[in-house]
Formats: sequence, structure tokens, C-alpha cells
Amino acid sequence: MPRLSGRLVVASHNAGKVREIAALLAPLGVEAISAASLGLPEPEETETTFAGNAALKARAAAEASGLPALSDDSGLEVFALGGDPGVYSARWAGPHKDFQLAMERVWRELQAKGARDLSARFVCALALAEPGQAPEVFEGEARGGIVWPPRGEKGFGYDPMFLADGQTRTFGEMTHDEKLPLTHRARAFEKLLAALR
Repeated sequence: MPRLSGRLVVASHNAGKVREIAALLAPLGVEAISAASLGLPEPEETETTFAGNAALKARAAAEASGLPALSDDSGLEVFALGGDPGVYSARWAGPHKDFQLAMERVWRELQAKGARDLSARFVCALALAEPGQAPEVFEGEARGGIVWPPRGEKGFGYDPMFLADGQTRTFGEMTHDEKLPLTHRARAFEKLLAALR
């Protein structure tokens, strides 16, 4: 099992993800360094699962940096859309990462299907890798549903259209500190910590 101490590369170029992961690592005294700040290239996500893509990114960052690396592959699965956008969540936002367009596409496709079931979940796979070792992967989810129109300017990605079960505000309406404990990323991180103990 890779260690979780000292410096660790967060294998992401998504500033929102890096901030959430750094916040989860901070109590452990781990210094999170983003792959972008090290000038590491973003590997092409060629796997068909969150776990596969997370492992691919963690392995690439660990080998390129010589440091332990933690990567996240996550996305939104809308059940009425057969789990789409799923592993293609970022791609639905296009080359300019325009998540307003991505959210509009989700809603358009739900309307086209005449979907009454708006249930959805965010899924996160975290992969921890050391150079020369196989990554360990941990998965978590946050269940909820889609709301339209999107609400809130906080968060990132699909947050403004996702209402977690038991909540009255979308992830986009919550502060970082309010949202983080409810996320798929926090659930996956709990499993990672349990394995390290």
C-alpha cells in the first residue's frame, strides 16, 4: 500500500478537484502539489470506467514526478440517461470545459426522453500510486437528483444541477466547507483512509 505522507502529487489539472483533494489531505499533514504546477501532461483517459481512468492518471503522475500520486476520476451518472454522462462528464463540457453547456445537454436529453426519474449520483474513484507500483483504487458516491434550472455559483462542474439526498440546496449553492463532507470524493477518501489504517 502506498504511503500517505510528505509531498504527494494530485494528478489533476482541474483546480476545483485539486482544492477538494488538498482539503481532504490537509489534516494528515500531506502537502498536495498539483500535476499542473509541475507541468505534467494530462494523460488521455482511455479507460471505460472511473477506476480505470483514475489508476491510469495516478500511475502516469507517479512515474513522471517520482512522487506518490493521488488521482481522481469522477463524474455524474444520470439514471434515466443510462448512466450518462458518466466517464464522459468532462467531455460533455467540450474543449473549453463549459459546464453550462454540459448541464444544458443533460437537461435536453432528459426532456427528449420524457424522463420523470431525475435521480442521479456523483461517482468518484481515487487511485493512490507510488512509482513502480500498481495503484490502489477506492470508490465513493453521492446520491441525489437533477434540478433545473441550475442553482448556485459555487462549486464546479455539474454542482449547480445536483441536489444531494436529504438536502435543500444544490452543491452549487453550498460553500466548499458545507459541500465537501457530502461528496462522492469524501466517501472515497474515507475508504482510502480506512485502508491506510
